[in-house]
Amino acid sequence: MPDEALFLRRLRQSDASAVFEAFASNPDMARQGVVTTAEDASAYVARLVSPDSPHEPWAVVESDALIGLVCVTVDEDNRNGWFWYWMTDRARGRGVMSRAAATIAEWALAERGLERLELGHRVNNPASGVVARRAGFVKEGTQRQKFLVDGERLDVDIYGRLTSDPHPTFDPVTIVTR
Repeated sequence: MPDEALFLRRLRQSDASAVFEAFASNPDMARQGVVTTAEDASAYVARLVSPDSPHEPWAVVESDALIGLVCVTVDEDNRNGWFWYWMTDRARGRGVMSRAAATIAEWALAERGLERLELGHRVNNPASGVVARRAGFVKEGTQRQKFLVDGERLDVDIYGRLTSDPHPTFDPVTIVTR
């Protein structure tokens, strides 16, 4: 069921303080980038919203507060996108990211003109796999011992979604373009 307080909009430089708060909400967010100060958050957002950036960043907003991010890093030459997302601790576990990810995946393939989306997640983060599958991604394999996290080698599950794949059933999140 759609929630009117929940929507997607383009990430803005003015979101830097909320990004800083999101990174501070969970130490695992360090895997998303180095954001340990307000200045780091500002630089992180600036990289994503720069006019010459390959990123298509979408803020997940609830009651006017940024609670997550869905982004497609575009490879124009191959019409592919690396798909990634994160959510604040307080917003996890409600299915919001699954809906937001499915909405942006549909946008990227139908409107943005990409033909393939790819993503990967650590196998010790099964919630991310749930998001991927609910957004229509198909598991394509596992990269063994890809990441080194706290001295331990971790496997990464790899997913893809093609324009020809079946569309998932989901309640889309409204995309606001203003």
